[in-house]
Amino acid sequence: MNLRRLRLNSNLRDMVRENHVHVEDLIMPVFIKEGLEGKNEIKSMPGIYQFGEKEFLDEIGECIDLGIKAVILFGIPKLKDSCGSDALDEEGLIARSVRAAKKAFGDKIAIITDLCFCEFTDHGHCGIINPHLKTVDNEATLEISAKQAIVHAKAGADMIAPSGMMDNIIETLRTALDEDGFSHIPIMSYSTKFASAFYGPFRDAAESAPVDNEYVPKNRKTYQMDIANSREALLESIIDEAEGADILMVKPALAFMDIIKEIKENTLKPLCVYNVSGEYSMVKAAALNGWMDYDTLMMEILTSFKRAGADMIITYHAKDAAKLLK
Repeated sequence: MNLRRLRLNSNLRDMVRENHVHVEDLIMPVFIKEGLEGKNEIKSMPGIYQFGEKEFLDEIGECIDLGIKAVILFGIPKLKDSCGSDALDEEGLIARSVRAAKKAFGDKIAIITDLCFCEFTDHGHCGIINPHLKTVDNEATLEISAKQAIVHAKAGADMIAPSGMMDNIIETLRTALDEDGFSHIPIMSYSTKFASAFYGPFRDAAESAPVDNEYVPKNRKTYQMDIANSREALLESIIDEAEGADILMVKPALAFMDIIKEIKENTLKPLCVYNVSGEYSMVKAAALNGWMDYDTLMMEILTSFKRAGADMIITYHAKDAAKLLK
């Protein structure tokens, strides 16, 4: 059997290619820092920036020009306290940013909001701390998460993406949104999110590293998933689908291809993967040191996500990939 016949030139290879990355698949993360004028490059993520409240609009405009259909916003407020007050304020950083983006661009791009508290709290965890249990209090965090969702919806968010890995978060948000007149707002669930070492550079970008104190450990292992568990990973997404999630997610992506495939085979919901900061930084570091070709490696990784079953990809490579795909 001669399988090489269809590999002899690029036209034949393109004809029989099974999986494709399209610009429409890509979602670009955008970091907005209150009080910043201009932009700051993130040292651990070359080519990625924190933007001021004016400058982030230029970043979204560039995404639109490249054909990217969605961005996901992360806010870094001046005020950080024990309950993430700025995230609950209708005049807070994310609410202002969503209104500004919708005013500037309307429906030219989908504005997704990350719904969490790690960037907004002084302890860097994803909700209200229960000092007796030494972890995030699930029920108390659900209550303020519902309030945060309404803030985002009122500001004009096109989609809400809760990332805190609280139990019953999707049911809580769906109920809150429906009861407040926002039944049309979809929820992208961070349904299977692992307690991963690949998040390190993100914590530089979002200034959200968890602190080490007597009340809570310096990690998120008490609410994010154990990296060793695959059956539980599937169960997490099945539960979120049942609670009303419109889109499911696997995060991180590169080390969890088996999980992507397993979830894809067990749901009819669209599946997103988050190509996280550590994955991006490894590729950038290899390229900057001349060890690997950046464009080729980037596209191989993005294509592998599609092959595993991803329908859409949140990635810091989004603009670079879009330039190649235009």
